[in-house]
Formats: sequence, C-alpha cells, structure tokens
Amino acid sequence: MQRVVSEVRRRCNRPPGGRFTPPPQSPYDGRVLDARDLAIVAALQHDARATYADVAARVGMSASAVHDRVRKLEQAGVIRSYAAVVDPEALGLFVTALVAASPLDPSQPDDLPERVREFPEVEDCYSVAGEANYILKVRTTTTGALEELIRRLREKGNVQTRTTIALSIPFEGRPLAT
Repeated sequence: MQRVVSEVRRRCNRPPGGRFTPPPQSPYDGRVLDARDLAIVAALQHDARATYADVAARVGMSASAVHDRVRKLEQAGVIRSYAAVVDPEALGLFVTALVAASPLDPSQPDDLPERVREFPEVEDCYSVAGEANYILKVRTTTTGALEELIRRLREKGNVQTRTTIALSIPFEGRPLAT
C-alpha cells in the first residue's frame, strides 16, 4: 500500500503532507482524442501523403489548424510515424508465418525481442499471454528459408517454437478505428 501512495504522490508532485500540484501534461495526455483529432487521424491513415490542405478539406478545418493539430499529435506520440505500405510478394517474400516462441529455460532472461531484432525476416514481435511468451510474424522467400529462420531463432533465442504458415492474407495493416 505504501508503494502505491508513494507512486501517486510522485505522479502528482505531492510531497508527504504537501499540497496537490498536478503534473505537467501535453494537451493529449490522459484523455481521448476529440472528434476533430480523430477525423485528422482517420484522414492520415487513409492517405499519409495528403497535404494539410487536403486533410483540412476532408475534416472541415483550415490547413493551418490541421498543421498545428498534426504537430501536437506527433509530439504527443499519437502519430508515431509515416510509412509506405509495400506488397511483400513484390519483394520476393512469398511465405508469411506466425512463430510462437517459448523459452527452453523459464529462468533465463526475458530478452527475446533484443535477440531477434537483427533478423530482417521478423516483421512483428508480440509479447503474449498463453502457452507461448512471444508470437513473431515473419516473412521469407520460401519454406526452406522459413525452416532456416526457425533454426536460427531456436539457436539464438534459446526457445522452442511452434509455427503456423499463412495460406492467404485476406487483410492486414487495417487502419485503427477512429
């Protein structure tokens, strides 16, 4: 209980017996985005290359107001990056698989993400609850390359794996609901 009280005081900048002083916050800390912010985010998820004028026309604001809000959304970490979505098959990556990984020795450090970060085939790494500790989304050129990747994952990660190969991908990378 004392640890909880200390943490609340630390977050509120309140010394024991002192007055409450709210912590400094960005305008986006601790609240849900308003309707205009959500509309801007939706427009940028639809087309990240849209100009501020294009987004402004879609959301009914001025381009300068959109620019200001986008800058604040970026600073607050709501918008984390902008990226080109590339067809994996155009790059020769024809095999997509989900690899469940669990440590061979549960007492070993939980550092699999750091161990596999250098593997370019690992597209996503999810820490999960359940039988496995991590699910890795991987892409390779062939099933033979997948087999080699799994061997390297087991060796470098000191993990046991369970692999599911995707037969088709009806959709992925959907925009977040706003």
